[in-house]
Amino acid sequence: MPLMASTLTMQQFKVVMLLSFAGPTSGQELSRHLGVGLATVTGIVDRVVAQGLVTRHEDPHDRRVRLVELTEAGRRLTGEIIEAGTGGYVRLLRRLDTETLRTMETVMRKIEDAMRDLHAEETVTDAVNGVIDDLSSGAAAHAAEAAEAADDAASTGGLPRRG
Repeated sequence: MPLMASTLTMQQFKVVMLLSFAGPTSGQELSRHLGVGLATVTGIVDRVVAQGLVTRHEDPHDRRVRLVELTEAGRRLTGEIIEAGTGGYVRLLRRLDTETLRTMETVMRKIEDAMRDLHAEETVTDAVNGVIDDLSSGAAAHAAEAAEAADDAASTGGLPRRG
């Protein structure tokens, strides 16, 4: 699993995932989203820069501001982490029967609706702190696809349909 293979601390992981969702972000914004002081963010970012996952550069719109941005290696890592999480859901969903998948789809859609109502204006912090929620919302779509595939398999006796 990509996250386990990395040497990121939880705070470093949060920074990398925040940048993955938000794009280039100032240290001040990172500080606000993480709920820590700017000096703490500076130390966290220094360590992630040393790992080659992020860079700092001047904000083209305000030279006083330094932006933190994922490097290609950082984008690869976050992509692998998200993909691994999604892959785990798919493997899990394949083990469930059609009826359970349909029920799960209904429940997940209700959870998505409730989240939308509760967080009408979702922030980047919500997105990062809810990575699992984001992956779960994709689970509803995967549940629907898996249920459809199970229906097809049941109707053809497990044999592929001919075009």
